[in-house]
Amino acid sequence: QVQLVESGGGLVQPRGSLRLSCAVSGRTFSNDAMGWFRQPPGKEREFVAWIRRIGGSTYYANSVKGRFTISRDNAKNTLYLQMNSLKPEDTAVYYCAAGRTSQFTTDPDEYDYWGQGTQVTVSS
Repeated sequence: QVQLVESGGGLVQPRGSLRLSCAVSGRTFSNDAMGWFRQPPGKEREFVAWIRRIGGSTYYANSVKGRFTISRDNAKNTLYLQMNSLKPEDTAVYYCAAGRTSQFTTDPDEYDYWGQGTQVTVSS
């Protein structure tokens, strides 16, 4: 059984930084692509970032471009999201997900497996 477990969330002040991790277990880290999504309070889940396994191509939502960096360590079966210059509007539950194909997509329905989420709160 495939499991994705996020960690690293918490409370941070505006302009602060956090690094989220997503540990994958249950099978080899073989999905061609991985993504991060988030769900702000009272809103729908939204795409944040995406990375391909081979070549490391990345895509970001416009709202986080230049502030967030997605990366992966295939040897450790772990996905990361480095978040800098955090803003109150970044407050959300953050989820990692394993893509069904190697093609870039922001559609949550195209992701096979999801973590349980980790809360990120940006507030002074």
